[in-house]
Amino acid sequence: MTTKMRPFRSTIPLDEAKALVEAAVRAIDRTERVPIAEADGRVLAEDLVATADVPPFARAAMDGYAVRAEDTAGATRERPRTLTRVATVFTGQVAERAVGPGECIEIATGAPMPDGADAVVIVEETDGESSGRVQVYSPVSPGQNIGPQGADIRRGQQVLTAGTLLTPSRIGAIAASGRADVLVYARPRVAILSTGNEIVEPGAPLGPGQIYDINRFTLAAVVARHGGVPVPHRIATDTLEDLSRAVDECLQEDLLVFSGGSSVGERDLILDVLAARGELIFHGIAVKPGKPTAFGRIGGKLFFGMPGYPTSCLSNAYVLLVPALRTIARLPPHTAQSLTLPLGRRVARAPGRHQIYTVAVVNGTAMPAFKSSGDITSMSQADGYIEIPAETSVLEAGTLVEVKLF
Repeated sequence: MTTKMRPFRSTIPLDEAKALVEAAVRAIDRTERVPIAEADGRVLAEDLVATADVPPFARAAMDGYAVRAEDTAGATRERPRTLTRVATVFTGQVAERAVGPGECIEIATGAPMPDGADAVVIVEETDGESSGRVQVYSPVSPGQNIGPQGADIRRGQQVLTAGTLLTPSRIGAIAASGRADVLVYARPRVAILSTGNEIVEPGAPLGPGQIYDINRFTLAAVVARHGGVPVPHRIATDTLEDLSRAVDECLQEDLLVFSGGSSVGERDLILDVLAARGELIFHGIAVKPGKPTAFGRIGGKLFFGMPGYPTSCLSNAYVLLVPALRTIARLPPHTAQSLTLPLGRRVARAPGRHQIYTVAVVNGTAMPAFKSSGDITSMSQADGYIEIPAETSVLEAGTLVEVKLF
């Protein structure tokens, strides 16, 4: 039996595909409340206003002695002022008495200031005797070596605003305000579907003409790294019935990403299934690898149709899926680290398509690593990629290129 091919009617430039995706995506509105221990990397969905001062009391900023500043006036090493130590206060304790004239209280860093004291003399500028007499060798002024109440955060102050990406320091600010949990935007749930009779779960025996599923795992890793929750589905076979079932199940999530079945073969039925349910925004990009990439909408749900070849699939996941997913997840745009390096070997190719060309960083050069769209080692043995414009056919060895690191 021969297979009838359905050629692409047209392809669009990569920049146009990016613009169409950007115009279609919408930030997620669903929220959830999570413990602050699980909030790192999440996006705040509420304004946070402090309900108390931080710190809630004036505290010693140094180890030393809490004093009345006026009692230290004129103190020098040659003519120290002598004070009477009447108590000792450690962190977590409160002095049981106030500091009176000519008195001091030994105090640890972070301990609440006793009543009557308005400064701390650091321990290095004193000499405490066992008799309770303390020699003060340097004067202090009111407020010296004290952390005032509310110095960090004032009651009623806006601590963080909705839309803020939570980092360890921002989580610290939430904890300081006494909050145990926080309202954040939900992570988009991304259905991941591999299609094709030739695809087999890793660990199962391979039959004739079969290969292991790669894309489900690479796509899931990309999704998890960029703010989404990967929801893998079982492999769908090349029948309208199975593909329809799979699509219906996947559309329960926020976004559908499938691989395979986006090329031009007669049996690439999933696009027919999707087009019958919604809108195919584009199918075919003038990019290598990744030409047979599709994008569309069913109701309010977007879908990406990635090529079945692993390198094509993963390349376009980085270029198209990641920016879209981060927008949906309300995360800031991902900016890849980059290096400017000389090309380690001449690259010649047929012009006409923008190319995502993988390279390895070897001895300070960008060494070509691309094999073919079907070889996952084109990605796994690479450190990043360069972009070759559609009109460029040759890059000579030594040409300076920008390597965007994975």
